[in-house]
Amino acid sequence: MSAKPRLNVIIASTRPGRVGPAFAQWFAEAAQAHGQFDVQLVDLAEFKLPVFDEPNHPRMQKYTHEHTRKWAASVDSADAFVFVTPEYNFNAPPSLLNALQYLVKEWNYKPASFVSYGFASGGLRAVQEIKTLLTTLKIVPLNEQVMVQNFPQTLGEDGKFKPTELHTDSAKAALDELLRYTNALKPLRAA
Repeated sequence: MSAKPRLNVIIASTRPGRVGPAFAQWFAEAAQAHGQFDVQLVDLAEFKLPVFDEPNHPRMQKYTHEHTRKWAASVDSADAFVFVTPEYNFNAPPSLLNALQYLVKEWNYKPASFVSYGFASGGLRAVQEIKTLLTTLKIVPLNEQVMVQNFPQTLGEDGKFKPTELHTDSAKAALDELLRYTNALKPLRAA
């Protein structure tokens, strides 16, 4: 029996007062209940990545800083990703853009979905903007995702996300597609 593919659920926002962990925790629990992935909740804030500070191009994988080596190991260990991202000024948070730029080969041939949150757009503009960078890194961004509009109204007094049926159905669809693409891309990751 083969091991389950590893899914990294990445909290993209690092700012004080962020609400991303509530959405990420919910999605990680949904992914565990789905039962097809080894789920790892990854908090980008814990890596404390400064603005890209490596002297060598990331494709060389000659990392000089411990924070880069730790980040590279986390990304390399995954077979698929879910980016939990807010929308800042119609785009993804700078913390996510920076973290993506730190690496190249560790991202290759892995699918990604999203849990986006915002106000009227539900973070969709951030996701659309980031997809161009993902494809450059040979990450396959999926259409299936969870979108949370008017996010303050979806959080309970305890700070936990209160999903609707649309959110849970969207999570299942995203996880099903992530599994299909993870399996389909496996030969490329092994090459």
